[in-house]
Amino acid sequence: MRSKTLAILAAGVGFSLALTACGANQETPAAGGSGQSQAPSAGGVKVGVILPETATSARWEGFDKPMLEAAMRAEGLDADIQNAQGDVQKFSTLADGMISQGVKVLVIAAINSEVGSAVAAKAKARGIPTIDYDRLNLGGSSEYYVSFDNVKVGELQGQGLADALKGKQGAQVIEIEGAPTDNNATLFYNGQQNVLKPLYASGALKLVQSQPIDGWDNQKGGVTFEQILTGNGGKVDGVVAANDGLAGAVITVLRKNGLNGKVPVTGQDATPDGLMAVLRGDQYMTVFKPIKAEAEGAAKLAAALAKGDTAAADKIAGQSSDDPKGNRKVKSLLLEPKLTTKNEVKTVVAEGYVKATEICGGELAAVCAQLGIG
Repeated sequence: MRSKTLAILAAGVGFSLALTACGANQETPAAGGSGQSQAPSAGGVKVGVILPETATSARWEGFDKPMLEAAMRAEGLDADIQNAQGDVQKFSTLADGMISQGVKVLVIAAINSEVGSAVAAKAKARGIPTIDYDRLNLGGSSEYYVSFDNVKVGELQGQGLADALKGKQGAQVIEIEGAPTDNNATLFYNGQQNVLKPLYASGALKLVQSQPIDGWDNQKGGVTFEQILTGNGGKVDGVVAANDGLAGAVITVLRKNGLNGKVPVTGQDATPDGLMAVLRGDQYMTVFKPIKAEAEGAAKLAAALAKGDTAAADKIAGQSSDDPKGNRKVKSLLLEPKLTTKNEVKTVVAEGYVKATEICGGELAAVCAQLGIG
């Protein structure tokens, strides 16, 4: 895949608790998933892994944590996997603890580039290699990065919306984007604009407003979307939502206005709630990112670095990503995301990321049977 030159992505209260419940796309974390992870088992090389939060996406505890645990174990590593729960200070404290305990490699999915870069600098000073996991820390010092082609993720979102609105000249679009401090949100936005900007310019689509949401906060995203919708006279034809959590918040507002199922909404992460929304027809598409492959790539890279085998590490991370803030290129492993509409949900289930029983109950049983999911 090509290297990416990243552009910098350029923001109520009293919203109902139903939005938090219905729009957060969260799943109940497994036991031990509250940020106090189990200590690594004895016998292998110690590796530290810090995940960012649980509030805005189900993926970190529902997918990444168990898949990283399994992948690290398969490589003979003892991984101490902890979650910072969206707290920058806790992220730094967890890193300090892992560094002082003598982990051989540190894998970080940082809350923002500032804390990620600071942690990587501390680790480097102690001779501990760091891997940026899922999110590249701009201006940082990690020599390796494992993620997906995040510009491609955005392009899939843009293409999904363009497909859904095809033939609807001048369709009005609202964009609810991710956190401006998250480099991935910038990449998603850039990818979306690769598809949508020419359509805005031609008049095929009309952009009402594009708004980043601090902290990927689902409730804030729903409030912001409702304000934009109200300001536009209650009119919207399509919504770019940067992930399934924000999509769920948008759908809650659309339902309140009798528009759910009539207005296509994008998403990302193929969470159980997101997939159910796709099956219901409330969400047009999500992006399936095979997190198992991401976790396995990170584990293989960590195993090579723990042995001091940079040649093997460089072979695994044979691509590169641009860090314009640090004026550097970062050795990368970038995996391919997949656009997922109703007809592709079966693939996500078949590959073991979600169980049919998680998404096919009640009103969706007939839809799942029709699609051969089960």
